[in-house]
Amino acid sequence: MKKRRKTVTAQNVKVALVGSSGGHLAHLVLLQPYWEDKERFWVTFDKQDARSILKNEKMYAAYFPTNRNLVNLLRNTIVAWRVLRQEKPDLIISSGAAVAVPFFYVGKLLGMKTVFIEVFDRTDRKTLTGRLVYPITDVFIVQHDSMKKVYPKAINLGSIY
Repeated sequence: MKKRRKTVTAQNVKVALVGSSGGHLAHLVLLQPYWEDKERFWVTFDKQDARSILKNEKMYAAYFPTNRNLVNLLRNTIVAWRVLRQEKPDLIISSGAAVAVPFFYVGKLLGMKTVFIEVFDRTDRKTLTGRLVYPITDVFIVQHDSMKKVYPKAINLGSIY
């Protein structure tokens, strides 16, 4: 028997919010008007700020440090494989940093849609994470018009702040 794919609407989409703790997590929290009425889970570092902010949310811990750390990239790829296969989100949203990379690539392999939001403080050059996920991201968002020169296929939705 053929398995039916569920019909995804704006209301019933399941969202994975993936980001480092600190400013990247703060960016994702500011998107609350979008995610507050959706089934969701978070992937971030098991640090005090994240535990405090997400105390009533479903959260999976990622390994850190992530920037230029190949061991934790491999470990987070295993976490991404396990979590994404278990949770089956329709959409993965991230504002970075490096923890987004394995989740976006594994998510694409599993047929999930991705949205990446380049950080606010970048006005004229790419972040390493942005460079790595830009080629496979379904929607790439920047927060300054000047970043459209850096990421031509990006959408500028203005500042999240």
